[in-house]
Amino acid sequence: MRLNDMQIRRAKVEDKAYTLSDGLGLSLLIEPNGSKSWRFRYRYAGKPKMISFGVYPVVTLADARQRREEARKQVSDGINPSEARKEQRRALKVGVENTFEALAREWHGLKSAKWSAGYASDIMEAFTNDIFPYIGDRPIAEIKPLELLNVLRKIEARGALEKMRKVRQRCAEVFRYSIATGRAEYNAAADLSTALSVHQSKHFPFLTAEEIPDFLKALNAYSGSILVVLATKLLMLTGVRTIELRAAEWKEFNLDEALWEIPAERMKKRRSHLVPLSQQALDLVKQIQTMTGNYRYVFPGRNEPSKPMSEASINQAIKRIGYGGKVTGHGFRHTMSTILHEQGYNTAWIEMQLAHVDKNSIRGTYNHAQYLEGRSKMLQDYSNFLLK
Repeated sequence: MRLNDMQIRRAKVEDKAYTLSDGLGLSLLIEPNGSKSWRFRYRYAGKPKMISFGVYPVVTLADARQRREEARKQVSDGINPSEARKEQRRALKVGVENTFEALAREWHGLKSAKWSAGYASDIMEAFTNDIFPYIGDRPIAEIKPLELLNVLRKIEARGALEKMRKVRQRCAEVFRYSIATGRAEYNAAADLSTALSVHQSKHFPFLTAEEIPDFLKALNAYSGSILVVLATKLLMLTGVRTIELRAAEWKEFNLDEALWEIPAERMKKRRSHLVPLSQQALDLVKQIQTMTGNYRYVFPGRNEPSKPMSEASINQAIKRIGYGGKVTGHGFRHTMSTILHEQGYNTAWIEMQLAHVDKNSIRGTYNHAQYLEGRSKMLQDYSNFLLK
């Protein structure tokens, strides 16, 4: 006899569990605690099986009957409804656990041990800002090339073609890692380069010696963040890479010795790097210390002080004072190299200051304190020249 809602609602609780049958294998189990749940019994491969359809009234009588018909159809098609449900749950679990963000962070955690801290931070910052907000919560196995292409085109639309290229490459590496670990079957980023604009490689724009006075005048008149202004000046005076400056920590500075030691894990060539501080650079650092000395980073992020200053901060300030396209933060290294070579300084000193010395130089040995005295004088002269 088929059930009806009135009969189900009026079913009395008894000391022992009992069932009310709706026919064709569907029944309602009434528990001593008053709960009512649906059961479907069937035979598969000659053996009796049972599967639950959920609790009444969350699952209505009509819902339960529909699920029964779906299960009966599976059985007739040679599919075990119980195993099909387990597979569905496994697939759902895999989808939830193996999102693009989860896999990207897993890949990043494995790879970052071989990277400098600054490089690792830049990669995760790019993912966090440009990728995760759009496909971070998507199961990586379900992401199609067009979906990723539309995300990358948001970076392309900003004109950040080199960044877009690097982000696409990192995405491709995440997909390759996911394939290798059985969480994806194809690489959605593999062939996208043909559908995106090509970045034309070129040297970073830089200032000539004659352009520096006007640049500094414009920089001093900048009405934005004073911390960014000080960071830009310190970048000019030291010749370090932008990421090496942005991720600088106070523990790296010895102000008594006027010395900044960048640890190996933050350097591109994985060796610690000594940066002598001219008097002008030292004065800048002391001024900055009054502003950020209680933080971990010398240049903490404006919105998140626990992270370094944004990658774009210095270049945005340069653009706002009218020097967009004329110089970048990285371009100050070229300016330093050009001026110091023109002034006749030892090339080895300049290359050491710019951390260009490779593992085969100086007859296969490397001493990070080499040329320190000469470089200290060279940087003092350079500071005097820039800020004369």
